[in-house]
Amino acid sequence: MKIKYDAIIIGAGVIGAAVSFELSKKGFKTLNIDRNPTSGYGSTSASCAIIRVHYSTFDGCALAYEGYHYWKKWEEYLEYKDEKGLAKFIECGCMIYQTKENDYLKNVIARAQELDIPFESWNSEMIKNKLPIVETGKFGPVKLTSDKEFGKNNGENLKGAIFFPTAGYISDPQLSAHNLQRASEKKGADYLFNSSVEEILTDKDRVSGILLDNGESIYAPVVVNVAGPHSMKINQMAGVENDMNIKTKALKVEVAHVKPPKGFDYENNAFVISDSDIGCYSRPEIGNHILIGSEDPVCDDRIFVDPDNWDQNFTDQWKTQLFRQAQRFPDMPITTNMKGVVALYDVSDDWIPIYDKSSLPGYYMAIGSSGNQYKNAPIAGVMMANLIQKCENGHDHDKDPIKLKLQNINREINVGFYSRNRTINKESSMSVLG
Repeated sequence: MKIKYDAIIIGAGVIGAAVSFELSKKGFKTLNIDRNPTSGYGSTSASCAIIRVHYSTFDGCALAYEGYHYWKKWEEYLEYKDEKGLAKFIECGCMIYQTKENDYLKNVIARAQELDIPFESWNSEMIKNKLPIVETGKFGPVKLTSDKEFGKNNGENLKGAIFFPTAGYISDPQLSAHNLQRASEKKGADYLFNSSVEEILTDKDRVSGILLDNGESIYAPVVVNVAGPHSMKINQMAGVENDMNIKTKALKVEVAHVKPPKGFDYENNAFVISDSDIGCYSRPEIGNHILIGSEDPVCDDRIFVDPDNWDQNFTDQWKTQLFRQAQRFPDMPITTNMKGVVALYDVSDDWIPIYDKSSLPGYYMAIGSSGNQYKNAPIAGVMMANLIQKCENGHDHDKDPIKLKLQNINREINVGFYSRNRTINKESSMSVLG
């Protein structure tokens, strides 16, 4: 018996599940395939799940602000109440320090003004009033802990910061993927777990389905690669990677999970912070902890790996992030107990995702999205479903890039911004901050 679907989606993370949900709403019979035991078990579960609205590019900023509105009305968007409960949006806000490294946020401020995104300007005194545990001195440029100048401040303070109230984080990123799975299943979608794709099938120069590791073939005229850190391998199977100007790779990342300074309720009184002066971003975590991630400063090595063969242990990077954050929070306890997450990011050459068709008809990609696209999952699903439907109806997206109307903010973006054939975007921060 030949198993057939309208669309097969490789990956059941938060974006893969969102693509399923949006295609299902358009009448596609979809199947998500994932090598993990449940939805959101891979990169999604390791995400810091930060919801932010600031970007240096117009399209990135517009998409993020549109995405914020989906999380704000999560239950309404899903049209379904998961038996496991719903992921919660903790809207604590996000503060970004103005530094020489980010050009004092000139582009970010301009984009926010252009899109009517609310923000506040804070000087050093206001920052200390909001966050009493902070030291606002300048420590940059970011250094290795072995540098004799590490941790030294010349007496100067940072210029200040920009605070976006429409930001925060999702309480449980894996649950958010499960929410989308259940919502899409209600619309008729299927999911198959503990299964790996061994081959992309083609017929008459277009995609025709997939071959699984158990030898079973499943057929569909549309296949969507949302395989996270394995996206490059899936593209190689499909024979499309060499035709792409922008490619993706798997990057090892570490996030530290530590206690805040004693006596400060970090969970309830702090917020998301981006700090390019020390090369870290952070956010509150349930249980009164701090999550500390790296903003990938140039002095650090980037460890690209084979997603099927890599060292999943913490390295000195964990300790480096802890000491860098301690510059800003001098009373933060220093521990040797390494807690947190070691995971893989799927990153593109310019850290901007690829939401696009490919050179193989019927084969689409939502890849290079790790680290800075979790927040965009719902609107990425909308964008991909719109792209797939139009291309399958004969539209040539390469010659005439599709425009997407962002309903919540009443703006329009050019989906060609996320093309596989774009040149490196010089406005990108070339880091997790997008």
